[in-house]
Amino acid sequence: MSTVDIEVVLFDTFGTVVDWRTGVAAAVGEFAARHGLDLDGEEFADRWRARYQPSMEPVRTGERDFVSLDVLHEENLRAVLGEYGVDPGTIAPRELTWLNEAWHRLPPWPDSVPGLRRLREHVLIGPLSNGNLVLLARMAKHAGLPWDIVLGSDVTRAYKPRPEAYLRAAALLGLAPGRIMLAAAHNGDLHAARSAGLRTAFIPRPAEFGPGQTRDLEPESDWDLVASDIGELATHFTGRTWTADGHL
Repeated sequence: MSTVDIEVVLFDTFGTVVDWRTGVAAAVGEFAARHGLDLDGEEFADRWRARYQPSMEPVRTGERDFVSLDVLHEENLRAVLGEYGVDPGTIAPRELTWLNEAWHRLPPWPDSVPGLRRLREHVLIGPLSNGNLVLLARMAKHAGLPWDIVLGSDVTRAYKPRPEAYLRAAALLGLAPGRIMLAAAHNGDLHAARSAGLRTAFIPRPAEFGPGQTRDLEPESDWDLVASDIGELATHFTGRTWTADGHL
């Protein structure tokens, strides 16, 4: 496909750009060692992540006022600690905050930073994530993600895959949805983005959920682009230049 009309490429972040499972598991291991707890870091990370989508659903449906992902993550953390027989009330608040902010300190996939650097030579790039603004900014600082712009869910006041998450991002950028591409490792995210009028790119991350991953291994639709990694995605935008007024 031609990328000539695309001015911005936005990225799903958890799983697509950063390796949340490895990062969270490492933090859980460190936390457990400090507190003398017997916790399996990867299992804990999987249980914590399993609460991610269900915790956002009341916000999506309007049953709950918008709260940031940091708030939801902490609520889910407390619940998972309880599943392991750990009373979160016995843990110092600063320690709970440190563990909750493991989501701010996630490592990038090996191709992410060099691929993003190549891509931003040709288009504006940034996250379109359910993460909140400070989470995404700290993640970028920690991982070296060279974003041009950062749009948090607390800015759009909507969680994907609600159409508002995509349409409000486009409105904030002052662009028609068709001038924006979403790159993601999740077919469901891309279906929602396409329905909102965005262009789509699939980047598989077969290790996101560990060695037993069974979903999102292949593109499930005729997405505009399919790339093995972010570096390959960048090759589809080479040869483009910026004008003096900052447009393509």
